[in-house]
Amino acid sequence: MANKWILVSLLTLVWVASSVLSKTYGQTAPLIVRKCDDFTITGKASDSEWNKTSWQVLSKLDSGGKNYVSKFRILYSSKGIYLNFYGEDNKITSRFDQDFQNLFQGDVFEVFFHPDPQTPLYLEYEINQLNKELVLLVPNLKGRAQGWLPWHYENQRRVIKAVQVEGGKVELNGSITAWNVELFFPYNLFNPLLNARPVSGTSWNANFYRLDYDSGNMIKWSWAPIDKSFHEFQKFGRIVFE
Repeated sequence: MANKWILVSLLTLVWVASSVLSKTYGQTAPLIVRKCDDFTITGKASDSEWNKTSWQVLSKLDSGGKNYVSKFRILYSSKGIYLNFYGEDNKITSRFDQDFQNLFQGDVFEVFFHPDPQTPLYLEYEINQLNKELVLLVPNLKGRAQGWLPWHYENQRRVIKAVQVEGGKVELNGSITAWNVELFFPYNLFNPLLNARPVSGTSWNANFYRLDYDSGNMIKWSWAPIDKSFHEFQKFGRIVFE
């Protein structure tokens, strides 16, 4: 009888564990966004404020291509959000050298910020090795995601951005060894999204991505796992502001 109860208990534990895992697809714990003082964006991400946080790894989702190290780190201040991407790379694989082009058809880092998870509306931001950007406000209605460009994207509403390329020249199809991106998102950019000025304890959903085309195919990386599309906002991870 004792052995029977032990077996039943073990099976129960296995069932509970599998149930928990099935309900926590993606990030099982929120990412804590540390508070910082404001600093200058240079592309080198060498300011001492970055020491207040740690790197988060982006996981490669596709077979093929190279297993480039890909990671990010994030901070926030009273004025906005700081984000740093870093990725190993062999080549600037893109034909886009202007802002607001289809950057996602070439090498990019991307972030999706979803301040109010109760509404299917979020900010999408992309940047490539040439320091070109794409900024979109995306309404995602029943799986139909269509981005809108920001109006009066200037002054206190504009992302401050800088890219540092290692091991080569900043040119289309140029050979490199890595690239580093430093970004500052002013809270004014998120207007009129709800919950857009975080304070201590504020929770957002978000995801962080990379696309690389060096192999000739699109290879994806992400922080919170997705199946097919970067716009699977129901699977975004959670970030909580310290």
